[in-house]
Amino acid sequence: MKASIVDLRYKTNDILKALDRNESVTVLYHGKVKGIIKPAREKSELKIKDHPFFGMCIESATTVLEELENLRKPRHDL
Repeated sequence: MKASIVDLRYKTNDILKALDRNESVTVLYHGKVKGIIKPAREKSELKIKDHPFFGMCIESATTVLEELENLRKPRHDL
């Protein structure tokens, strides 16, 4: 959808409906593109079980805390 500065003021409801339909709105000022308004994405709530790292090392003998400590340690011990 394309909207001028005047449209932003007087047709705000139509612009918001376009954003609800996941359309980008191009803002024009004197016929030239001034900016683009994009719809915000809703945050998807992922469960820990759905994270790709979960269950990655099932056959590992180390505990979760040991594995995290291993991942967080510095590259070189000084």
